[in-house]
Amino acid sequence: MSDKRGFFARHKAGMAFSTLIGTIVGAGILGIPYVIAKSGFLYGSLLIILIGVGFLFLNLFMGEIVLRTKEQHQLSGYMGKYLGSWGKRIMTFSMIFGVYGALTAFLIGEGEALKAIFGGPSWVYMILFFLVVSVIIYLGVKATGKAELIIISLLFVIVFLIGIFSFQKMDWSHFNLFNPTYFFLPYGVILFAFIGSAAIPEMQEELEKEKKKLKMAIILGSTLPILLYIVFSAIIIGLVGLDNFELLLPNQRIATVALSVYSSPVLGLFANLFAVFCMFTTFLSLGIALTEMYQYDYGLKRKWSLALTLIFPFFFSLSGLTTFISTLGITGTIAGSLDGVLIVLAYWKAKKLGDRQPEYSLGKNYIIGAFLICLFIIGVIYLFWDKLF
Repeated sequence: MSDKRGFFARHKAGMAFSTLIGTIVGAGILGIPYVIAKSGFLYGSLLIILIGVGFLFLNLFMGEIVLRTKEQHQLSGYMGKYLGSWGKRIMTFSMIFGVYGALTAFLIGEGEALKAIFGGPSWVYMILFFLVVSVIIYLGVKATGKAELIIISLLFVIVFLIGIFSFQKMDWSHFNLFNPTYFFLPYGVILFAFIGSAAIPEMQEELEKEKKKLKMAIILGSTLPILLYIVFSAIIIGLVGLDNFELLLPNQRIATVALSVYSSPVLGLFANLFAVFCMFTTFLSLGIALTEMYQYDYGLKRKWSLALTLIFPFFFSLSGLTTFISTLGITGTIAGSLDGVLIVLAYWKAKKLGDRQPEYSLGKNYIIGAFLICLFIIGVIYLFWDKLF
């Protein structure tokens, strides 16, 4: 007897997986090629692997925290339950700072990518994009999950096509292995590119009674971006190169915009469509996460939660006060590091204080957790040292 349920009802694990990867793969991927071109492709690729594996463990930790908790929360609520009011306050700041920074970068990036495709002023496309995603976020998790499953599939097809059309045109002299002068430059951007733990409570909602599939969805959703970032960066660096990147204005150092300037119109079109898709999915996931934080964890009505989520990034993106790359670096370092430290600490607490039997359980992982905390703290220290001195 055939299963007469709808496609999305039969593929909840696919929706959960696409929600995570859609949250992770966003504006960050568009900033990685430039910072890797400056610091060295080999070094940058190793840093992608190191940070990517770290976030795989971090997301698995967060998944177990969610599964050990009866109540539905967003990140700040889980931190409040297991770390107390200080944990909730810090995570609230981190989520607000991180999501506002991310949404601001997405709006800037969408404006530039759509401008490269259609021409005209970027601010018009920022406003149109803002209106579309606002409606979808208002519709809620189910509408977003369906949109992401379709868009993520298209995203990988576009990357595949870019690779096929561009391989013979790549200039291998553009690849330098390591430039120690820019040792820390890629850190914040790459860290930003792997932030996605806020999607995990959404994944649990989407899985409903199939929560045992959460672990595999997290593993797939956390590992595929590692390969995607390395391949995509290699393509862009091979076609554009550092010298050409440096000739562009700061907000044009978006990978796909640079490709449209220095490569063929067809490749530029595919690349900017890729940018539009990946920023679209991430904007949706993070927008819902912050809306839910205001709604679930602070008891605000949905309309006010939605307004608080969207109004600030809208004005910051139109103000011209920040650039695409700098927004990624600062947001990734501060928000990503705070999230990481708190999740590791809450994971250790949830092992003892959880009120639900989880569908999977990892070891205590003290060594991995301590390594991640050190990695995040070093990044924040360097950021402040670099900005102040």
